[in-house]
Parts: sequence; C-alpha cells; structure tokens
Amino acid sequence: MQLKMWTYDLAREQAPTIDHLYQIASFTQEAGFNALGLYMEHRFAYPSTPWAHGKGCVTPEMIARLRSEFPSLVLIPFINLLGHFEGFLYTETGKQFREELFSGLQASPANPTFVKLCQQIIEDTCTIFDSEIIHIGGDETWQLGASDASKARIDELLCQNRGEQDGKALLYGAHFGPLAKAVVERGRRPAVWGDMFHDHPHALGFMPKSTLIFEWQYFKGVSEWAPMFRDHGFEVVGCPAIQTYNATWQHVEASEKNVREVADDVRELNLFGECVTTWECGMFGAYDTLFPALRASAAIMNGSQGSFYEEYARESEAHEEWARLMSEKLASLGGGFTPGQIRSWLKTRLLLMSNPFLLWMHHAEDLAEEERGNRAAEIAEEALMVAPEEAYKGPAMLLRSGMSFVKIAEEARLLYARGQTEAAVAKLAASRQVFDDLAKYARWNHQRIGGSLADIERCRIGKEWVEKVMQRVRTYGDGSLGYLPAWEVITHPKFVPHDQACWWLINRWANQ
Repeated sequence: MQLKMWTYDLAREQAPTIDHLYQIASFTQEAGFNALGLYMEHRFAYPSTPWAHGKGCVTPEMIARLRSEFPSLVLIPFINLLGHFEGFLYTETGKQFREELFSGLQASPANPTFVKLCQQIIEDTCTIFDSEIIHIGGDETWQLGASDASKARIDELLCQNRGEQDGKALLYGAHFGPLAKAVVERGRRPAVWGDMFHDHPHALGFMPKSTLIFEWQYFKGVSEWAPMFRDHGFEVVGCPAIQTYNATWQHVEASEKNVREVADDVRELNLFGECVTTWECGMFGAYDTLFPALRASAAIMNGSQGSFYEEYARESEAHEEWARLMSEKLASLGGGFTPGQIRSWLKTRLLLMSNPFLLWMHHAEDLAEEERGNRAAEIAEEALMVAPEEAYKGPAMLLRSGMSFVKIAEEARLLYARGQTEAAVAKLAASRQVFDDLAKYARWNHQRIGGSLADIERCRIGKEWVEKVMQRVRTYGDGSLGYLPAWEVITHPKFVPHDQACWWLINRWANQ
C-alpha cells in the first residue's frame, strides 16, 4: 500500500493543545490519508533538550494520548539533525552547536557534542513514537563547510577518500549516514529529504539502502530526480506543497497543480508514496482553513478528478467564494500577489521583521500602480463580508491590514515631507487600530486551532514601533537637526539623530 500522508508543521510556531491534536488527527483519518507527519524541529519536548521546550510545545505525554485515542493512525515524526536546527541554535544553551555566529539555520556536523545530541534525539524519538518511519531531516544544509571546524573536517575526509572531489558530499554523508544507521539499529526505517543529494549525489553512498528519500518539489513533479534515487537503490516519496508560505492565505490553483503533478508521477513511477507538505501557518495562517484543500489532496492521491475549489464548495457556496477571492481574484492583481518561491512579502514585512514600515518602503510604489493596493483592499473587505466562519476572517484581515498600513504610512510621509508634523503624527495614530485588530484575531487563532503565540507579540511590537516613530516624527520632524531625515530613515529601528550619513546602513558588514 502506498504511503499517503500530510505533514503538520509544528515548527512554525504552532502551539496545539491535545484537543487541537485530536481535531487534526480526526480530520486526517476522515480525509483519507493513512499517515500524519508531525514536523517538529524545536516544538517537541525531547527529554534530551529540556533547555529548548518553548511554551506550548508538543510533549511525549500528548503523543501517548494521541496514539491511545487514534491507534490506527500512523504518526510519523519529522526531526531535524543538521539544517533547520535554528530553534535550538538561538537559545543560550543551544548556540554552542551553531555552524556560524548569528547566521543561518544549521548546526555544525564537525561538533562532536552536537553529533552526540543527534543520537540522543533519535533515541528519544524511537522511544516515544512507534512508527516504522523516522524522518531525520537533512534539507537545506547550505552552510556545509562554512565554519573553520567544518572546513577542517572536509579536509580530513578528502584525505581519507582520495579521488573524491566533493568535500561537502563527504561531510554531509559522514554526518547523516551514521544517524540513519542508528535508526536502522533500533528496528526502524530512516527517511531524509532529497534536495541536498541533487548537488551532492556522492553522499548517497553513505546512506543505508532502506532509507526513504522524500523528494520535495513545490512547482513541478518529481520525475526529474526520483529515477536517479531509484537507480541508486532507494525508494522515494513524492512531496508537493499546499502553498501557504508564499501566499497571503493559499495559492489554490498552484497548490492543486503541484499536488496533481506529483500524484501522477508517484503512480507512473510506482513510487513508495506521497506526502503533502504544509509550511508556515504562522503569521495568520490557519490550519482549519486548509482542511478542504488537504481533503482534496487526499482524493487526488486516491485517483479522484475532483478539485480544491470543489472541496470548498462542498462546505458551502460561501467557502468557495471566499477561497476564490483570496486566491484566484487576489492573484489576478499580479505583482507580488502571484505565486512566488519565497516567503510572503506581506507577512514578512508587516509582521516578521518587527518594522512594519518595511512594507511601505518596499511596496508602496507597486501597490499604487493601477491602484493595486486599493483593489486588494476591496478584495479583503469582500472576503471579510462573505467569510463563512470566524477562522476565515484572519487571512482577509491580514490583507486588509497590510493595504491599510501602506496607505496610512504613505499619507503620513507626504504630510511629514511638507512639514506638517502633527498632521503626520495624527495620521500614523490611525494605524494603531490595525495592530489591535490583528492581535485580537491572533489570540483567537491560538485558542481555536493552536496558532502562533508569536503572532500576538508581533502585533504588539508593530503597534509599539508605530508609537515610537510617532514620537520621533514629533521630535525631529521640525528640522531641529538641521536636516529632515528621509521617511525610510526616521522609521527605521537603527535611526540615530545627527548620524545624517546613516553609517549603520553604509557599513553593511556590521549590519547583522
């Protein structure tokens, strides 16, 4: 029987209660999947990492209760043992494992203490989870060889393997090969992501042949690389994505196309199975709004010709209308509203970077083009009006808030440039309500479906930054410095009065 599963991304700040996990497990079985992946990173309370148990993380006790309540559901743990270790690395205890100072996502494979911790995490995982498959990560390890210790380890491995030219393949394989074998020794089957083998295929020689390769492709099928893995003796799982990470809510059409292309390849190539991934439901993503899309994905895996929109329509006409507004109609505006391959610009610049004026700085001109911002705001208002459930209001509120903030910031800039300081301050004051409204929904999202606690704090920080800028404008907008700082300067966290040349910006080498 082919593996047909989806992954719940806990690592992007989800904080579910056991009741939320029951809801997700129940949905998984009802939708037609035969397994649920729990992508955990630092959001699981491994006994070996008590220093990294953030508030609301999933615990071993919760897994035991979930297994007891849903004994027939396969729970596959996704752990990370090199890349995407950032939730550990940016703690006071975990920073000892980093590859580089305050940079990137990766631990150091040349650090023996880290390697020992990886073995302990495998032991923890195999003790707590009873699934045959244990996924040990391995994706996006772009910092291979970045540190002096890793460079020295590569030199050592090249000396031991004369004739091999790819030192990064040796470093990667020497790290993951023994970890995969440790999983095998515990009677389980290791799994890793496939992307790093694209550039470093010789690393495959270190992996036990029982290793499952999870080949992820979010904008096409898996027919390019799956045959290569199979030729090397490995079974393959095809992995598409519900495109949330790069969207205000979800790119429905692009997601369905990706799921269908991978499903076709899995059947044609007779691969081990398919795993639908869902990344980054932080920053006002809501898992319960993705359930119809996931249900459609399971149907496609099982050979159905149905569509994502049909699944939303089965919920109600309002569900379908809302989904089309927040995907199809929004994407028709073009620009940044179309599917891209990086994280959503709206989420990143309004919330993630703790400086919402970045959204104005980078996108005011684009959103003004053909009144794109006004049209996006109209779509948001329409989506709020037709939202079939409270859960669906959050993404529309995020869209409306972003467009509103950009408009307020631009109007305040024009007043500031004309020397109308108090009018500019009064204009900015209106944006405080934007963040109050978002914070209210963020709290509800956390209570309803275990959403991000960080979102609540991001809203608070956004509001506080607006208030800080209002004070700056009031203090320095009168020309008392002898010059008027540019709007993008006075709204920036690193603004320093009298540093007219902005040395913090010019010296980029120090701009961490």
